[in-house]
Amino acid sequence: MKKSLTPPRICVDMDEVIADTVAEHLTRYNRDYNGNITKADLRGKWIWDVVSIDRHPRLEEYLRSDDFFDVLDVMPDAQRVLRRLQQQFEVFIASAAMEVPTSFNAKYRWLERHFPTIPATHIVFCGDKSILRADFLIDDNPRQLRRFSGAGILYDAPHNAAVTGFPRVHNWLEIESLFLPEK
Repeated sequence: MKKSLTPPRICVDMDEVIADTVAEHLTRYNRDYNGNITKADLRGKWIWDVVSIDRHPRLEEYLRSDDFFDVLDVMPDAQRVLRRLQQQFEVFIASAAMEVPTSFNAKYRWLERHFPTIPATHIVFCGDKSILRADFLIDDNPRQLRRFSGAGILYDAPHNAAVTGFPRVHNWLEIESLFLPEK
């Protein structure tokens, strides 16, 4: 059997892994409803769990607005670590963008602006990430990790605080240590 010459492949989720969607959701909600919900308030919950049901349509509107995905903050150290990972791994961004199909253009623009070293050929918009053929998937959503055939790594987010069964990373420095340990 021939040994593969291709480097190991890592797929990285976008929302809540390289892009801080929760912070933008909270900013808009707190602004519109004079609220003071914090990420700490969401520990173990989705924003939908702490906001009254009559306000859920507004939460949906945020996601479907033209500018929501354009203005997201980049997770600290994500750009630098991803550039380093690209030197030893084949890196793809894999977003479950089908959940918000209106987000395609804004997500692509955001990735071009903040992650220009990721070529368009290495950006995957999908729904179910079990279709991905990779060695690793870094994702905040355990549903995606459960169906993925490679090794799943759970990126810590407020909603997944109680999830077990996957190695957990809390930030990009931990990812760097995991994949690029100092020699």
